[in-house]
Amino acid sequence: MDLLYFARLARRNWLFIILALALGVSGALYVTAHTPPKYVTDITLLVSGQNKDGSLFTAIQAGSLSQQRVQSYANLMSSQRVVGQVARGDDVQRIQSNLVAYAIPGTVLLRATLTDTDPQRAARVANALGAAFIRLIGEIERPPPVRKDKEDKEDKENKDREKSGDRGDGKDEHPKVSRPNVKVTIVDPADVPNAPISPDPPFNLAVGVLSALLIALAAIVLRDRLDTTLKSSEALQTAASRSVLGVIGYERSAKRQPLIVRHRGRSTRSEAFRALRTNLQFIGVDRQPRSLVVTSCLPNEGKSSVSVNLAITLAQAGWRVLLVDGDLRCPRVPAYLGIEGAAGLTDVLIDQAVLADVIQVWGEAGLHVLPGGQIPPNPSELLSSQGMRDLLARLVAGYDMVIFDAPPLLPVTDAAALGAICDGTLLVARHGRTRREHVTRALKVLTAVNARLVGCVLNFAPLKNSYYYGYGGEYDRPAAEPRVRASARV
Repeated sequence: MDLLYFARLARRNWLFIILALALGVSGALYVTAHTPPKYVTDITLLVSGQNKDGSLFTAIQAGSLSQQRVQSYANLMSSQRVVGQVARGDDVQRIQSNLVAYAIPGTVLLRATLTDTDPQRAARVANALGAAFIRLIGEIERPPPVRKDKEDKEDKENKDREKSGDRGDGKDEHPKVSRPNVKVTIVDPADVPNAPISPDPPFNLAVGVLSALLIALAAIVLRDRLDTTLKSSEALQTAASRSVLGVIGYERSAKRQPLIVRHRGRSTRSEAFRALRTNLQFIGVDRQPRSLVVTSCLPNEGKSSVSVNLAITLAQAGWRVLLVDGDLRCPRVPAYLGIEGAAGLTDVLIDQAVLADVIQVWGEAGLHVLPGGQIPPNPSELLSSQGMRDLLARLVAGYDMVIFDAPPLLPVTDAAALGAICDGTLLVARHGRTRREHVTRALKVLTAVNARLVGCVLNFAPLKNSYYYGYGGEYDRPAAEPRVRASARV
């Protein structure tokens, strides 16, 4: 997958991408509008050790003690013991979830950050937490009262008496109160924040747009990888391992007027069939087909319209063409051309009619048409019979090209039976409907009967991909069709 592949996917699915972007922007606006504002404030505290006697050694010990304590204090700051002093009930858990305390690396500073939806409350609670934390550290780090044993006290009293001359035997044993080993001081109190940190409209919009693009692109690529329908002549050529002789563009009016004779043959589809006719002349220099089976993989892929219009195009170029309705199960040629189809191929094969009596001439170009006739109970047996082979030899001898409109290959074996006795088979695939696996199965069916697949036609292709363009002015006037074939042999 290269950049060109993604560009083509984006061009084909531009509407889906725009819809995804619209949803992404809408989602970002919705989140921004429904997200309550949040304010952040912080408080900074200094952790220092107590230097009781003022000596250098004691100061070093106090500094080392402060660095050891500060990391542990960061976890203690958000404990329930501290938060419980400034809040009650559910507020304790709310404050704990929005409070982040951490030690500033390389220092003895402790910083606590509190997030709240009310800026005044955020500053008030942060300062209250700092004060509660200082009180708690004072309680934790204060050493217990020390009582001197009796012997030490007596030694001291003896020394005092020797100095003062007092020989009393007082027994005062009041405990000595000591100061905390560590001191915590507020360096920067919490201030009331001026602006909220969230929601951030530009950030939300950027995330929404980027997410929409990524999701849309992933969905497009995944759908393209999972979709095995044929959407280009290159894909059809790869699946069939044969050249694509024509790409027939889709026109809305073609369903009502399927024949290319409308508008005096100056339509996009007319040009496409002329290109198909030209390509057919070069499919075999040494083995030019005289009989051609036009079929498809499945029904509703346009093989009948291709058969009829190809026959008309060849006849307009001066070929003596016979169009045979070989679909004995669901004949469509009489409906396309508006002719009588009650008698035809079936009647000739069962010796109920003479060939010359059932062939009809249609249009100004003199196209000869052999309808299917009565619908038989055994179409496959009739088309693969020796009588069909003898009839085909007579038809090929009398016409430049004999075109069979055959049933689809995969549902029934009629087309395979015709392909086995004709010079070539033309496979019609429908854009966006025929799948690669369908073409593969159709190739196996033709290979099994030694049928010759001369090429493929991509039908119902979008006009922007059909590679045929119309011109105005002088180029829009119909030119005389060259006569590329001699008249039929008698």
